[in-house]
Amino acid sequence: MNIHTDSTADTLTFIGGGNMAEALIRGLLAQGRIAARQLRVTDINPDRRAFFEETYGISTSPDNAQAVAEATAVVLAVKPQQLATVLRDLAGHWTEGQLVVSIAAGVTTARIEAELPATVRVVRVMPNTPALVGRGVHAIAPGTRATADDTERVAAWLGASGQVVHVTEAQMDAVTAVSGSGPAYVFYLMEAMQAAAESLGLEPRMARDLIIGTVDGAAALWQASPDQSAADLRARVTSKGGTTAAAIAVLDNAHVQQHWVQAVQAAHQRAQELAQAT
Repeated sequence: MNIHTDSTADTLTFIGGGNMAEALIRGLLAQGRIAARQLRVTDINPDRRAFFEETYGISTSPDNAQAVAEATAVVLAVKPQQLATVLRDLAGHWTEGQLVVSIAAGVTTARIEAELPATVRVVRVMPNTPALVGRGVHAIAPGTRATADDTERVAAWLGASGQVVHVTEAQMDAVTAVSGSGPAYVFYLMEAMQAAAESLGLEPRMARDLIIGTVDGAAALWQASPDQSAADLRARVTSKGGTTAAAIAVLDNAHVQQHWVQAVQAAHQRAQELAQAT
């Protein structure tokens, strides 16, 4: 696909200055996809606005309406529960031909389109926090009015901070449950490994290094083994009667895998509930 990367005419406003907005902005600037003068962040917190100005040299504002009116593209980077209020407050301030990118979990493009003029297009995105270090996974689903060029523009922006995956709107809640919330699942596992390592007498820093290296290496091994499943790779490490088998037996007896599936399903259900509540 020929990704459109010429963003010299874009003025991009982020509504909300949280971690994901920062991750995307950092990637855009680091990769030279857009200049600092083309970016603006709005946030009600003056300390957060000062942070963006001092750290990234971009302009900020407490005024969503003015910032939106002056932008060619707008990223809705507020919490799902706040999005309806933000959209209501912005009624009458949109301009013809604007592109809106939403990263609000659980809020459909149809719901957002209903609050916008017919000439404003929407692309929905589900990013995740490893974007802060350029290792994010960003899923994109276009709204009914979005064009192929819109999707390519958004993919080019997001590609500055990680991998881009194209999905359908119907898949977005599942993506939210798997990759959007996914880093927390991995950190939860790493928390448990850290506690176990320290209980066995390892120094916290040593344990941290061992765990990070192990998780990173395991992911890289699976990446390098496209014809093998995670179950295949686990079996290769699990010798009958060995130490790994003893550990897996404890997890299996506690039905950890089933509980993990239920946890991801609960995240999926919550995403659907958020969609209904907004």
